[in-house]
This record gives sequence, C-alpha cells and structure tokens, in this order.
Amino acid sequence: MLQANEIARRFQHLQATIDEAQRACQASQDAPQEIRSCIDRLSQEYRQAQPVMASNDQTRIAAAVDKLEDMGDEAKRLSRANPQVAPQVEAAVKRVHDELSDFKHKLH
Repeated sequence: MLQANEIARRFQHLQATIDEAQRACQASQDAPQEIRSCIDRLSQEYRQAQPVMASNDQTRIAAAVDKLEDMGDEAKRLSRANPQVAPQVEAAVKRVHDELSDFKHKLH
C-alpha cells in the first residue's frame, strides 16, 4: 500500500497527464469526439476525486482510482479502435492509461 505522501504525489502527476491528453485532443483536429469526451469525463472525475484523495481513507481512495482506471481503459480502447487518431493523441491517452493502471496496482 502506498503512503499518503506518495498517493498525493502520484495524484498530482496524474492531473498533469490528464491535462496533457486534453491539450493533445484540443490540438489535433482529427481527434474523434468520443475520445475528447472520454478524456473530458476523466478530467471531471479526477476533480471530483480530489477530496477523496485528501481523506486518507484507503478504501475510498482505491475505489476512486479504480473508477479513474476504468475510464482510462475506455479512453485507450477508443483510441486503439480508431485508426485515424493522431499519434500524439494516442500517445497521450496511453500515458494516462499507463499512469492510472500503475497507480491502481500499487494501491492494491
């Protein structure tokens, strides 16, 4: 199980990764709307999870990260399913997914 300071550090890094994916989607005129929407929902869910991360309640933190990771899985699936996705969008979505997956596995 991760310590509280490591959870906070990883959660802050996650915000930067999600922001990067949003910027990549905005910069790419070819980014499909479903991927943009998925990343936007992920960003919104991230903001809603902020109080949970500050709570030091390991069960709630794990549940919040699990939900975010499921959303990251969906974004990656959408990205892979669409061959027209720009490489920078695909790479940013993959980074979000990988960060969430690693975070989840280290929490459990």
